[in-house]
Amino acid sequence: MFAVINHPGLDPVALQIGPLAIHWYALAYVAGLLFAVWYIKYLARQPRLWGANPPTLSPAEADDFFIYALLGVVVGGRLGYVLFYKPGFYLHNPLQIFHTWDGGMSFHGGFLGVVIACLIYGRMHDKTLDRMLDLGAAAVPVGLGLGRLANFINAELWGRPSDLPWAVVFPGETFARHPSQLYEALLEGLVLFLAVRIATHRYGALKHPGRASGIFALGYALSRIFVEFFREPDSFLGYFGGIFTMGMFLSLPLLLVGFWLLIRSRHTG
Repeated sequence: MFAVINHPGLDPVALQIGPLAIHWYALAYVAGLLFAVWYIKYLARQPRLWGANPPTLSPAEADDFFIYALLGVVVGGRLGYVLFYKPGFYLHNPLQIFHTWDGGMSFHGGFLGVVIACLIYGRMHDKTLDRMLDLGAAAVPVGLGLGRLANFINAELWGRPSDLPWAVVFPGETFARHPSQLYEALLEGLVLFLAVRIATHRYGALKHPGRASGIFALGYALSRIFVEFFREPDSFLGYFGGIFTMGMFLSLPLLLVGFWLLIRSRHTG
């Protein structure tokens, strides 16, 4: 028997101030970035986590890096969506690229944007890329989880039809689906954050540059590939070979990078 859990039908707009509409998705981005900066400062104040190495960023440097990270996430996430998912549409409608309020962000694009931001900031301030990425790996999962919760509130990026007890009937639908946004919030947010935190606090991952970011890359890729089996693919893309999705393909390079970083971290520190 199909589940009868209905989507709560929350308004995607969290706050309306005159013509200005503040969406839950935007708040998730802001909250995630603010948490990341706070958490990086927290790590900087834990000398035991770094061994003989000084913390990668001081609290003051973490504040400076916030702008770089913000631009990397927003610009990279948007361009990633444009290039990976709908290049033909945006080629013929280039001004639509700037219509971010209409949705369309890619994690993989945002990830590349943050990597570039880390690379630029690192070269300007004599920081190695792997150590910069380790900080991101420790701090980013909370923002990912919040973003997926915002996807659920927006009733977007939902899952495939299901008759499981926790399946959800989304607005405009007459049957239940996997709440794949919540699966991702759990795996990419909470579980990934705890995995990296345990690695840094209990097993000294920050003493070995690249280890924390390797765990993050590997954990995210495996989580995303797993959830893609329950997530409805984008209607304009569908399946490749009747099974695979764009999210799976984009996660494969991240999977390989994760393995490479973990192997490489055995010889660092």
